[in-house]
Amino acid sequence: MNSEPEATYQLVAKTFQGLENILASELTELGAENIEIGRRMVAFTGDKELMYRANFQLRTALRVLKTIKRFRATTADEVYEAVKSVDWTQYLDLATTFAVDSVVYSNEFRHSKFVAYRVKDAIVDQFREKTGERPNIRVTNPDLQLHIHVAEFDCTLSMDSSGESLHRRGYRQESVEAPLNEVLAAGIILQTGWHGQCDFIDPMCGSGTIAIEAALIARGIAPGVYRQGFAFEKWSDFDEELFNRIYEDESKEHPFSHHIYAYDINRSAVEIATRNVKAAGLSHEITVQQQDFKDFVQPKEKSVIVTNPPYGERISAPDLLGLYKMIGERLKHQFVGNDAWILSYREECFEQIGLKPSLRTPLYNGSLECELRKYQIFDGRYDEMRASGGHIKSDAERRMMADHKWFKQHREFKNRLEDGPEERKGSPKRFNPFAPKASDGKWRRKEDGEGKGGFREKRRDGFRDSSRGAGKNAKDRGGRQRRFRDAGSDFRRDNRGNEGNMIYDEDDE
Repeated sequence: MNSEPEATYQLVAKTFQGLENILASELTELGAENIEIGRRMVAFTGDKELMYRANFQLRTALRVLKTIKRFRATTADEVYEAVKSVDWTQYLDLATTFAVDSVVYSNEFRHSKFVAYRVKDAIVDQFREKTGERPNIRVTNPDLQLHIHVAEFDCTLSMDSSGESLHRRGYRQESVEAPLNEVLAAGIILQTGWHGQCDFIDPMCGSGTIAIEAALIARGIAPGVYRQGFAFEKWSDFDEELFNRIYEDESKEHPFSHHIYAYDINRSAVEIATRNVKAAGLSHEITVQQQDFKDFVQPKEKSVIVTNPPYGERISAPDLLGLYKMIGERLKHQFVGNDAWILSYREECFEQIGLKPSLRTPLYNGSLECELRKYQIFDGRYDEMRASGGHIKSDAERRMMADHKWFKQHREFKNRLEDGPEERKGSPKRFNPFAPKASDGKWRRKEDGEGKGGFREKRRDGFRDSSRGAGKNAKDRGGRQRRFRDAGSDFRRDNRGNEGNMIYDEDDE
């Protein structure tokens, strides 16, 4: 038996801006050490098992990077020399395909693709000098995905251990227009502090993402259980036995004694959400029904509402401000004694709700700097509640709101809507100086036919089509199975499920 301690790695988990503290808490629970919170990322240290678990269990991480080298460089030539000094035979051989992506925040390095080219050149030149041959570049589905991050003169070269973004859980069969990213949905739920202690309601559920992520949290099911694969499974040092133990470990899973309700006015959305819920094996935990929010009535049990209404950017409504006025009216009269959390973008939309929030949390939805607002719905008038000694803010919420750094001083959030939907439709998009660069993450709609099928499908052929040939890394794990219950019948998911319906290029930020 080998008693040598497992090597410790420098790792980085990337996320959406606004979810860094939630992600750090998740990493603490996993046992990560030396945790440091940055902008849209959390750095930490851990061994191979922690790296595997981070990919498999983290709900608010977009990807997990393993650091190869950190260095300072003032020119592209210095980047080239630093990368070339790495012994690349530790990471790839002539049969290994690789690709390099880059994120650059620097006045000196103005072209991120040129930095990526110099990294690629350094690796290829090292192999040519040693062997006379070079490994091949593959832009899609490479055996090894490298990542170079430049912040002024500080450079970090990493290996992407995740592959496709971790928001792509694998349960999404179909999607409505502009669905909420799964990582953002999970982060919102964790921000509320809900872990299954009461009923959960999304009255405007769309394709069901918030409801499904809530059920995974309530049941303690790891989000990676639906995934087809991770990039580290193609690495030369992949420990299949270790990852199988992690995959089959159900010790964190537990029953959920309450229920989740997902409603939407649109019949097509209800049908799509129902299929997604069934694909995730969560039909016992989630009820999906067609219902207009204006018909919402007081729930019999203690409940929490978490929802993401339209806000006039990627998706709108015929009477957007009227919609928010109706939301406020329903909450005020039919959700007394409960909390509601609403994600939106425009101040005037929130104004129409007509309720005073106890907490406002800035979160990015794509490039939009939105807010997640908490509303405590009490009976009677606000001044009467205050006069009787009541409070809508806890001490912790009061401290958070007193932190003036919590919100940026100059936000696009205050911009007003045009007078009518036709003017909104034709208006140009506003520039947001605090939004991530366009090159850091663009939305694109998936082509028809992609991502279809159920859990009985084999893992996609491309994931293990490495030119390494036969051997441990080229084998499919045909024996891995998990049992789920759906609609009263059992079914087994052989290997893992299909892809999601939305693709977020690069780091999905």
